[in-house]
Amino acid sequence: MTVKRRLPPWLKVKAPGGPNYIELRSMMREGGLNTVCEEARCPNIGECWERGTATFMILGDICTRACAYCAVATGKPTGLDLGEPVRVAEAAERMGLRYAVVTSVDRDDLPDGGAFIFAQTISQIRKRLPSCKIEVLIPDFNGDEQALATVMAAKPSTLNHNIETVRRVFRRVRPKGDFDQSLELLARARSIDPSSVTKSGMMVGLGETWDEILDTMRDLRSVDCDLLTIGQYLRPTPKHVALSKWYSPDEFDELAREGEAMGFKHVASGPLVRSSYHADEQHEAATAGAVAV
Repeated sequence: MTVKRRLPPWLKVKAPGGPNYIELRSMMREGGLNTVCEEARCPNIGECWERGTATFMILGDICTRACAYCAVATGKPTGLDLGEPVRVAEAAERMGLRYAVVTSVDRDDLPDGGAFIFAQTISQIRKRLPSCKIEVLIPDFNGDEQALATVMAAKPSTLNHNIETVRRVFRRVRPKGDFDQSLELLARARSIDPSSVTKSGMMVGLGETWDEILDTMRDLRSVDCDLLTIGQYLRPTPKHVALSKWYSPDEFDELAREGEAMGFKHVASGPLVRSSYHADEQHEAATAGAVAV
């Protein structure tokens, strides 16, 4: 079933344009940096950029995959920017970040999927900002265990990998991904470093059932995933997979309560929640051993 595109009132946000937003956008352009906030058309860009937080997107802005829900450009990337980790770290230093989030496009053209650049970015940020916590939202690296080990060796504060959707819907919207491989990645990260904080995220409104959402949450807990984000899928263009349902704020609240009962250390669940939304608060909840909604 396809629902009307018209946004319900709880999904309407103020257009970005404050002074911090303008300054941060200028900083990103000057440094030749990309943000997933822009590329994925995140609805929270105004709020987050006004708070002085942004999610850096490394390894270029061309993705080798074509997930049916994603607004990031797809194509054939060219080359590898070895200077990018330093520029990201310099921007993080200028922003005075206490918590940095780094993600990437998929780079299936690279032997390690870009793991080395992830590790270098963590290292360069730590070099300039020793007290800064660093979350990495990584691709699946096609199941390459050594690529994951490379990232984990750099000791990210939080290792995030999004499951995105439920098992039945997964192959339709992520044809080059694998549901079980994503779960295995999270389990392997925990095995490599038992003290690590692991995190995942999913969208709703792609045709899943309520029970399938709960089953996916249980699957994530079965690999001891600490943190979870749940947000509303927003169709970027008519070419992307159709939206099946608008979930209400009350339904998101109920999912948060279900996640709390399952043992997640923090569940951020809401219509506008995205993977890195208030990521610093989630990490604090995980490391403090608290459970919050």
